[in-house]
Amino acid sequence: MPPLSKDFKDELRAKANASLQRHYKSLDDEARSINYDRPSAEMLASFTAHVRSSKRILVLIGAGLSASSGIPTYRSAGGFWRTFSDQQLATKSAFEDDPILVWQFYNYRRQQAKAALPNPAHHALAKLAKKKPGLLSVNQNVDELCQRAGHPVEQIMNIHGSLFRVKCFDDACGFEEDNHDIPIIPQLPVTEPPGVLDSADASSATSGVRVDELPHCPKCRVNLLRPATVWFGEGLPEAKVNHVNRWLCGGNSEASIDANSAVEDNQVDLMLVIGTSAMVWPAAGYIGRARKAGARVAFFNMEARSAGVARPEEGDWMFLGDAAELVPEALKGFLDGQGYID
Repeated sequence: MPPLSKDFKDELRAKANASLQRHYKSLDDEARSINYDRPSAEMLASFTAHVRSSKRILVLIGAGLSASSGIPTYRSAGGFWRTFSDQQLATKSAFEDDPILVWQFYNYRRQQAKAALPNPAHHALAKLAKKKPGLLSVNQNVDELCQRAGHPVEQIMNIHGSLFRVKCFDDACGFEEDNHDIPIIPQLPVTEPPGVLDSADASSATSGVRVDELPHCPKCRVNLLRPATVWFGEGLPEAKVNHVNRWLCGGNSEASIDANSAVEDNQVDLMLVIGTSAMVWPAAGYIGRARKAGARVAFFNMEARSAGVARPEEGDWMFLGDAAELVPEALKGFLDGQGYID
């Protein structure tokens, strides 16, 4: 049996992704059509009192935090570019096969993130961090909206990297730096608004960009630069994982700490889980570890999950709806310096 032609495989992929995109859109429309009950005054007062008394707060941030800023989640109708899903291009193998196509995709994502603005939830979290020096945010987003909102850099761990950092494709080289150039090379288009031209079904072969024009590593002068984000199939940076582990274990050791170890001062008072289903490791384990360390948990999501770790237990708070609205509302009583008043 002869192998399938590239054109035929591309057609199959495009049809499958179009079907999946329609499915995600129906789920998005359904979620947005729900009229959620607003948090009660009693619930907000209880939450405000606990925030006020909390010294060590862990925040787990997911894509739902930035959705209201126009940054689509991977599992949404907006998580597609041309005929590709984000998951198909955010991989090492995709870059090896077609670095031009992958850099076109990231050129679009960088424009999209640069054009977005931090929403009220980003700003509320930044204010909370400044008032609570014992707070640590574990950020799964790569859009830098938390930083642009003024979140203290020493209190946030961007475990998936950033769209605005680049690194050598060869990890052995070790080169990495910030890069906010839009576009990253002149040959890539700047669309206004982001994505207008990129909605076309075009291939890298017709883009007019050559591989030798893509950004190359200035250190080794051999390899291409790639986005310094964690791609599917890659592990998280060990130093960042160890940093979170140390914090969960009391923050009093610079050595790598076993996830199950504990120290006397590892009390966690509160955990905020914002815009994430926490299905990916190690994020999936942070909720259980925070509970074990004594934390009460507050969830801010579009839905209450019926299974898994991102669901409330007795004594938790569940804020259902848009995180951009609910996070500032929930934190208002504390940030205003007074109890919640209905």
